[in-house]
Amino acid sequence: MIRSKASDQQPSRRNLLSSAGLGLGALAGASLLSACSTVTTTGGSAAAAGGAGSAGINNPAYDSAIKSLVNGRTVQLGWTPPILSEMFNQMEKAAFGRMAELEQTYGINWKWERSAPTGNFDAVEQQVSIVRGWTARKFDAVLVCTGANFATMQDVYRQASSSGTRVFQFNQPVELYDEEKINTVSNIGYDNRWQSGYLAGTFIAKTLGGKGKIIQIMGPSGSDWSKARQIGFEKALRENPGLEVVGSADGGYLRDKGLNAAQDLLTRNRDIDAIYGENEDMALGASQAVDAAGLKQWDGQQGVVIVGADGLLSGMESIAAGKLTATVDVGSVDQGRSFIDAVFRSVVLGETVAKVIEVPTRVVTKENVAAAKAYIEGAMRPPKSY
Repeated sequence: MIRSKASDQQPSRRNLLSSAGLGLGALAGASLLSACSTVTTTGGSAAAAGGAGSAGINNPAYDSAIKSLVNGRTVQLGWTPPILSEMFNQMEKAAFGRMAELEQTYGINWKWERSAPTGNFDAVEQQVSIVRGWTARKFDAVLVCTGANFATMQDVYRQASSSGTRVFQFNQPVELYDEEKINTVSNIGYDNRWQSGYLAGTFIAKTLGGKGKIIQIMGPSGSDWSKARQIGFEKALRENPGLEVVGSADGGYLRDKGLNAAQDLLTRNRDIDAIYGENEDMALGASQAVDAAGLKQWDGQQGVVIVGADGLLSGMESIAAGKLTATVDVGSVDQGRSFIDAVFRSVVLGETVAKVIEVPTRVVTKENVAAAKAYIEGAMRPPKSY
């Protein structure tokens, strides 16, 4: 199977999408926000990064040819995240921005339908119905992020494909599964092990000098995201034997549950040095618990180090305010733009796209939070919505 990191994909993406790649240089530059990213790219502008001789860079004739291929086509997309949240709102706005760029340059028309299950990440039956409904309506493509059972969803995806609807997954921990068993065109996201869990663990180790007591706030029991991120986090712990996890609790990927879980753990483990919130909402809940317990937040020298993962604007604001030490930004903006590119190339142009496309991730701290926040804020103002 084909696996592609963002740094592998971007040259051909630039060559193909020419002046429509208004944000590709910014996407590439975004990886420079972090010295800890496991995937890096270079370049400051689409033209500079594309290099001499790139077919689509500043090439009106090429743009015209692609526009003729598009021929004013309308593409019907269905987008279903596991829950409506700040993270997925950022991703959707970034997708709208990319759709608008492609529309302006190539004359493609988009019809976008969003549907998410009500409730929490375990409301999976609703997502099965959502995808099957879109398949029955002959959508061109469906974009899915789900907490549903892997095997169950592969059957759903197989049925969709046989009916002519192409399925793309995003933000899924596909690294846990055999790629040959994944019945989707492409899977856009990041490796939760090494691009999230491991980064969080190594950041804690570096910040604490390799020694300290940690409590963990985990996602729902059995979650694939939890399994994958824990693999990376435990690798960081093995590399830093001076770190000790003294307590762990389920925070359900929700801020209020993260708060309750942290409060419970802190009643039994006040003498801690760090809290690892597997996602950012739970880390922000843990931050509230630290304040309520009268403990000191990390100030660069002492206090409780609190680390999350997602890359939310609210998290960036908390980092700037000293209420969150760091987060792993898992690229909501880059995922949103990249899955639109994958759909355009596969569905519209008939090209082969990578089975797995990994976007850059980065650790965000007070040192680089201004740039990280500005990058997301820019994507939150797309020229139009769909």
